[in-house]
Amino acid sequence: MKFVAQFSRDSLSQWRSWATASLLALAVTQPAMAQEKVLRIAMTAADIPRTLGQPDQGFEGNRFTGIPMYDALTHWDLSKADGPSVLVPGLATSWAVDAKDKTKWVFKLRPGVKFHDGSALNADAVVWNVRKVLDKDAPHFDASQVGVTASRMPTLRSARKIDDLTVELTTSEPDSFLPINLSNLFMASPAHWDNKLKAVPASVVDPAERAKQAWAAFAADASGSGPFKMAKFSPRERLELAANKTYWDVKRVPKIDRVVMLPMPEANSRTAALLSGQVDWIEAPAPDAMDQIRQRGFSIYSNPQPHVWPWQLSFAPGSPWLNKDVRHAANLCVDRDGLSKLLGGMMGTPKGTVPPGHPWWGNPKFDIKYDVKAAQALMQKAGHSAAKPLKVKVQISASGSGQMQPLPMNEFVQQSLKQCFFDVQFDVIEWNTLFTNWRKGAKDPSANGADAINVSFAAMDPFFAMVRFTSTKTFPPVSNNWGYFGNDEFDKLIADARTSFDGKARDAALAKLHARIVEEAPFVWIAHDVGPRAVSSKVKNVVQPKSWFIDIATMTLE
Repeated sequence: MKFVAQFSRDSLSQWRSWATASLLALAVTQPAMAQEKVLRIAMTAADIPRTLGQPDQGFEGNRFTGIPMYDALTHWDLSKADGPSVLVPGLATSWAVDAKDKTKWVFKLRPGVKFHDGSALNADAVVWNVRKVLDKDAPHFDASQVGVTASRMPTLRSARKIDDLTVELTTSEPDSFLPINLSNLFMASPAHWDNKLKAVPASVVDPAERAKQAWAAFAADASGSGPFKMAKFSPRERLELAANKTYWDVKRVPKIDRVVMLPMPEANSRTAALLSGQVDWIEAPAPDAMDQIRQRGFSIYSNPQPHVWPWQLSFAPGSPWLNKDVRHAANLCVDRDGLSKLLGGMMGTPKGTVPPGHPWWGNPKFDIKYDVKAAQALMQKAGHSAAKPLKVKVQISASGSGQMQPLPMNEFVQQSLKQCFFDVQFDVIEWNTLFTNWRKGAKDPSANGADAINVSFAAMDPFFAMVRFTSTKTFPPVSNNWGYFGNDEFDKLIADARTSFDGKARDAALAKLHARIVEEAPFVWIAHDVGPRAVSSKVKNVVQPKSWFIDIATMTLE
């Protein structure tokens, strides 16, 4: 027994010496593997935005599953915080409208771009992606992607390949806004989709059902061409993205290895997750926790951005908002300074959809401000008083993309308007349902009798800021003119702007349009968002642009 024990101790000692020497040798000849750099983000959405190429969940979808995973023909420049975010080349290196036929555009494509599955991104792929949302006869047409795409580029009608790197796009009418609108058409891989279609069981014979199943499989294993590619996906729980180290734009090749997206619709839950170290970044932190977040060493980023937080009003028959005096009264009765204090200063005070000094401002005659006496006088003129308040119903959400803090904000506005003889009721529904209802319109049963809707919107381009809410051509279900506001005058103003291909002339036409919008007040303008997000000090190179969007690809993680 002594011999055995001695042998075992000697053998163990020799083995340890050998193992130590081997590990030291390995350390010399082979550098230690770097720890994976993982960025964890808590979104305001209640679910992961769709991953198949055209995200839902509003523009939070574009921010977190669109821009990181996919590319569009045109991109927003998100590289600076001290100037407006402008349109820049994306997959298209250049574009031009036909001099003789202003309904035709030619886009030159970037050579050498590959999808995550290795297939080529060329003119055929662009045509395929246009057809997926516009051509009902296309084998890969997906009705589920139409609402969040076609409503954002309503004049686009078709695409035609000229050569491998040139494509012609045709619109229904001259439309100088098209290049901006195309920033919302994300390019998915046709080859990858075809492989998913081949895997659909032969027993499924209906073409539409086969396409639907192929898209579902694609969403679970997506292929775009963006700086990040899908790694793991658990619906309603988490999405993991891995760096695309071969991305075509060397400035946007990610230095962060992996990004984890987590849906957390409740502000206090997001804040608790940040403070406990569960996540590194949260959207829209709880306002009353701002000081604590700062004291714990986190950074809070914000920046004025083209983002309006309004009530959009109904002009359907019987709506209480048909009287312009009532619309003006509501705009004069919101205590925006008090609301700003509620939000810890994290909002801008609106004078319209764009601020004074903007090229589209236009000097409207109606001045949006806080004037209770003037508001009360207008309401009395309209036949209302404390004894006879005007009942209005607003459809709102409890959270969601760009919705800031919708419950406390709406409750504050409800109390603010009470002093001007408004009796406000709310219909609170889930954010993505609200966003879908926004395209169905005030006359649809989905409105539940509401005569206003609270959906925040981007205002970085003419169509998104103004046209889709004031044109008779954008009544539901075409686009987001939920309230059916519009007439010949506004259609003429829009046409003047849309057919102006010179920048200064277009700005002048848009200024006239904006002035008339403010004067007619189809909204109650309540706030402009500044996009507050709280981020760990480990996250570096964060640029908070004057945009609804932000670029994760250029960030680093210590």
